Amino acid sequence: MTGLFAPDSLQLNRKLPLWYQVSQSLRASILGRPPDAPLRLPTEEQLAEHYGVSVLTLRQALKELEEEGLITRHRRHGTFIEETARRTTPVRLLGSVDAIVAQQSGDRTTLLGHGPAPVPAGLAAYFPDLGEAVTYRRLRRDGDTGEPVNWAVNTVHPEAAARIDPADLERWPMTKVLRDRAGIRIARITDTVTATLADPETVELLGVPLLSPILDYTGVSYDDGGRVVDVARIRYRGDRFSFSVTLEAP
Repeated sequence: MTGLFAPDSLQLNRKLPLWYQVSQSLRASILGRPPDAPLRLPTEEQLAEHYGVSVLTLRQALKELEEEGLITRHRRHGTFIEETARRTTPVRLLGSVDAIVAQQSGDRTTLLGHGPAPVPAGLAAYFPDLGEAVTYRRLRRDGDTGEPVNWAVNTVHPEAAARIDPADLERWPMTKVLRDRAGIRIARITDTVTATLADPETVELLGVPLLSPILDYTGVSYDDGGRVVDVARIRYRGDRFSFSVTLEAP
């Protein structure tokens, strides 16, 4: 199995559609691949074995990626990554940590700065015993065009921050770094999305007009002990993103 999929672990949640979880993990690996990675994917049988699912489930996952334009499938020749494929812009979530990782992967990320800082008053309830946390400010650009698409501020519990290599944050999303690199067991993420207007800092970083529409996303990550380890606030360009939630009926 190619290294394209490492260290992208996937712990399947039997309450969510398996094909969706596999497609999201594949999507993250494809969009976050290094420039010299091969464009041909492993066979369906190899991928199914890698994820521990049936070939039918794997095919459904590949169909999702094909419809998105990330891959092409050729009978008897294999499945290939579309090198110049543009990513779709909806922020799509289905109750899975892998969905968060996949949504953020593939962007070119610049770490603008990091270090200890007082816990903002609006986040004090998440860090009740702390006066200080560690913040990370990052700017994300479209992987194809280089255009700024969103910027983020992560407020991280100091114990979690001590395990983070800042260089990893220019390669992978914070959620992935916390889970797969720092070894923190992320139990759940609570998401809130509101509509707001671009402030001067957002105008400068994203190159949008003052008071233009912005999607303001807040994600609160909890470990398996119920402690908040990260509060992410991401400002998305309103002209480039929409927010979509899919609910699966039993």
